[in-house]
Order: sequence, then C-alpha cells, then structure tokens
Amino acid sequence: MLRTGSFRHSYTNLSTGKAITENASAKFTAHADGSVTVTSRGRSPSFLSPADAKRFGLPTVGVLAGRQTFSLDSSGAITSLSLRGHVAVDVCAALS
Repeated sequence: MLRTGSFRHSYTNLSTGKAITENASAKFTAHADGSVTVTSRGRSPSFLSPADAKRFGLPTVGVLAGRQTFSLDSSGAITSLSLRGHVAVDVCAALS
C-alpha cells in the first residue's frame, strides 16, 4: 500500500505559548511483512526516542530539510534512517 500527501504540523510550548508550524509532505509505503518505509523531501517532522536520536545524531523532536528516508519494522522500531540534508529546527531548543 502506498500513501502520499502533504500536511501541516505544529509544536507548542504549553508553558510559554510559543509555537512553530511547518508544512511537510511524505510518501508512506506499507509492506506485506508489516514494515513501513517513509520518504520525504523538503521539510519533514522527526520524532525519535532519546536512544535513536543519539544513534542517528539528530534531535529527539526536529524539523529536517532535504531528503529523508527511514524504515520501521512491524513493531514500529526504526531499522534505518538516512538524511541528505540538515536539521532545520531543533524543536525543543527553539521552543525553550
């Protein structure tokens, strides 16, 4: 199954009211074994566990710019992540 589309995503610091809103698009491909591959170009959201953020050298919550591809196994664990681009926004730092 293949899904494509664009969407807006917003982040808000509930203590200060400071907010960031971004536009994004992505292509999601679900495989028969339950795994998923996600590819995006331009700006895209990134949500990582602290361990995965450390493993990939990225913020736990960020907006990435460029081409990003990542794969998840059927349990939702990230099996691979590549970024040809850069971190556009470290959301936690920007909203602090």
